Amino acid sequence: MIPAGESIFDDTSLVTFQLLELILSLDVKGKQIHDTNIVATMLVNNVNYLFTHNVADFKRFSHLIDVIPLLGDSSSGTP
Repeated sequence: MIPAGESIFDDTSLVTFQLLELILSLDVKGKQIHDTNIVATMLVNNVNYLFTHNVADFKRFSHLIDVIPLLGDSSSGTP
């Protein structure tokens, strides 16, 4: 059961189209495509904030989404 206030987003054709646009416009390659797919899913579903320990992996998308470090994220300098 999905808790109240939480959503699961499908990997739809709109997400795939957005993913391809991001790959081409940002010159994404290799393992970076997985992170790009997360961002594409966020954009299609109007999700603005990403909470992550992997802030550095999402810096290239900071003009599209707000990347918020989780506590204890060593890559952001947060204790």
